[in-house]
Amino acid sequence: LSPAEMAKGHLHILNNTDEIQKYLTDKVLEIADKAVQDHGFFSIGISGGSVAKILCRGLVESIVDWTKWRVFFCDERHVPLDIAESTYNLYNTEWFKKIDFPDEHVFKINPDVNVDDAAEDYIAKIRTVFPGDAIPSLDFVLLGMGPDGHTCSLFPGHPGLKETSKLVIPIPDSPKPPPRRITLTFPVLNAAKHVYFIVTGRSKVDTIKEILETDSPLPAAQVHPVSGELHWLLDTEAADKLTNK
Repeated sequence: LSPAEMAKGHLHILNNTDEIQKYLTDKVLEIADKAVQDHGFFSIGISGGSVAKILCRGLVESIVDWTKWRVFFCDERHVPLDIAESTYNLYNTEWFKKIDFPDEHVFKINPDVNVDDAAEDYIAKIRTVFPGDAIPSLDFVLLGMGPDGHTCSLFPGHPGLKETSKLVIPIPDSPKPPPRRITLTFPVLNAAKHVYFIVTGRSKVDTIKEILETDSPLPAAQVHPVSGELHWLLDTEAADKLTNK
């Protein structure tokens, strides 16, 4: 489906997760190739949940020079890396281990320090790839959205929504378990070159309509790349109530 021009980004409605997977994989690889040609590496921010499985299924079947990739987590649970709640563990099981991804290019949370220190440590890790004071511009950011409109670990009404300078903040009191997390902030999300939301299923249908067709205060509605592209990849269930398709 050719993208419909929207004030809030490009809308792509696909029939099912298989079609979304193919579309997403093609786009990630295309943008990765261009990034490597342009500046020698490809930086990607990845998210957990259902979007993780869609991304992993496509990438494990791809022939790629993974040494050029730098993988960051848009948010991560402050839990040991080898348990089911860890987003890293999901990606490690479904992607990294399957293709022998270079471990030094996966930037993981340190779960052995408190959540405040883990956020500061993650900023330091980002700065190893993006030195200096400028807000880093990731080549690609993959986001999901909850039925409540949260994205990353930026939840409705949370003070972290107002963060304007820090790249990563601690979330000690997530309304969704586990309670302790770290998350990228809107300044980083909105500095990205390409942002892709993947939203599937009937549970998101009302929230998607609110975000795409009203002036919504929800966190996912606050993702507006300053000079990058914003894309929404929806399945037909999530898009069911949209007026403009």
